[in-house]
Amino acid sequence: MKKVTMFTMKTCPYCKAALRWMDELFKENAKYKALEIEKIDEVAHPDIAEQYDYYYVPTYYVGSTKLHEGPASLEKIRRVFDAALEVTIHG
Repeated sequence: MKKVTMFTMKTCPYCKAALRWMDELFKENAKYKALEIEKIDEVAHPDIAEQYDYYYVPTYYVGSTKLHEGPASLEKIRRVFDAALEVTIHG
């Protein structure tokens, strides 16, 4: 299992939607609750955000690999979570 790092902004409507979909996925599948997910607000923590290569939020990294950037969907977030549960990332 790999750590998920999510970059967000409080004012981002796409981030708010992504957080709601994440809650849906946690309810849908108990294995997702075991994931280590670090949520970083890029405005509150620019020092951390500057260390990563992305432009849009929400952005998801699994380990050090960026798997999604920009407006998300339930299915896109599910793919991020599934990749985090795998021993290695494919693709």
